[in-house]
Amino acid sequence: MEATVVRTGTEGKTWGGGNDPLKASYGKMMMWFFIVSDALTFSGFLAAYGFSRFKFIESWPIADEVFNHFPFLHGVDAPMYYVALMTFILIFSSVTMVLAVDAGHQLKKGKVVFYMFLTIIGGVIFLGSQAWEWKNFIQGTYGAVKTEGGNILQFVDAEGHRVALADVAEVMSTERVENTRASGVWFQQGEALPNYTIEEIKAGFANREDVVIRTQKLTEEGEKTVLSREESLAKLDAEAVSVVEGANLTENEYGVPLFADFFFFITGFHGFHVLSGVLINIIIFFNVVIGTYERRGSYEMVEKVGLYWHFVDLVWVFVFTFFYLV
Repeated sequence: MEATVVRTGTEGKTWGGGNDPLKASYGKMMMWFFIVSDALTFSGFLAAYGFSRFKFIESWPIADEVFNHFPFLHGVDAPMYYVALMTFILIFSSVTMVLAVDAGHQLKKGKVVFYMFLTIIGGVIFLGSQAWEWKNFIQGTYGAVKTEGGNILQFVDAEGHRVALADVAEVMSTERVENTRASGVWFQQGEALPNYTIEEIKAGFANREDVVIRTQKLTEEGEKTVLSREESLAKLDAEAVSVVEGANLTENEYGVPLFADFFFFITGFHGFHVLSGVLINIIIFFNVVIGTYERRGSYEMVEKVGLYWHFVDLVWVFVFTFFYLV
């Protein structure tokens, strides 16, 4: 039986498959498949974050107040400065990766080594910066108290500036012990004690006439609601049940705990991608140094890892926008 060939296209040619569909090698095609699937994963995470934020829009933490630290500048309010620097470093590492790929096309081994080294350094700096951001987010800055309903109450002065628990609490000389099954509830067994008790906070707040309470509920202007002195005293006495310092998966001194959950998960997932990219870059870097790709006459492996690195940088732009800018 004779096969029938249907010719398509303007030139009457048919595609017979082969190792280079769409003029791309098998390895590059598989990298693109991975990038597309991973992009869908990140899209799902960010969409979930967006829906959750919309649900708690009236009490979502303000990013400028959460990420306002800068290394070696203690007590300086620098909203988003360090995060912007991290973003610049990661984007710059993407530029050096482009230069490395271009040098590979020209078979210039020395330039490939130099630009890949800069890319690796940029990735390492970004990971270190992200770890530093996590540390500050977990430790917290000022502290707050939590109500029975799980709402967060923060302390501010007359100008609206945050006041730390250390400046409010009146330390008492009572002995404190950690929670156990006998003295606490089962899921708090062994939990480290906060620096101050709720009784110390209430006693100190009563003596600080210049301090009031700010709730996590946002006004129409996008600012947190500040109570009067009388309202603050009444709310603290009637509703405050525990002290919150920093953020974890169950508590968050900045507001809704769900914000911390998404922050740890999404930025941690992205950080894992950056770490993977750095390790892969290191492997490719040493292969370039020993001349593996020079002997092959092709630096395609550098191009493939470059695709992954650009994807990681692009994802961070969306993460940066969702968590820090919007």
